[in-house]
Amino acid sequence: TKLAGKQHFKTMIEVTGNEPFDEQAEFYASLKINLEKNHNFPEDYLYKFIIVNNQEKLTEIYKVFDGTKNTFSTRESSNGKYISITIQCFVLDAEHVIRLYQEVAKIEGVIML
Repeated sequence: TKLAGKQHFKTMIEVTGNEPFDEQAEFYASLKINLEKNHNFPEDYLYKFIIVNNQEKLTEIYKVFDGTKNTFSTRESSNGKYISITIQCFVLDAEHVIRLYQEVAKIEGVIML
């Protein structure tokens, strides 16, 4: 799909932190290439996550983005079991985007969209 004149990639992954290092390194290297090709940094970047409805996990995600210029919105699933989190965050470059993803990936059970 097109989003504001840019190619928008929609990928759903679950990173548990237990993946082999090479797999993670390859994923982030590919992500960096796609980010640099499809974004004009610095800019606001949209992060989306899904977690089990757990206030502690939500707080951990808030902490990752502490100190950044961001806007958070959350929405509970219809059965209340999950929370979707949307974060619009000002980032300087592709490496900044990836660093934030890597920090969130340390939180067990987060699904990154």
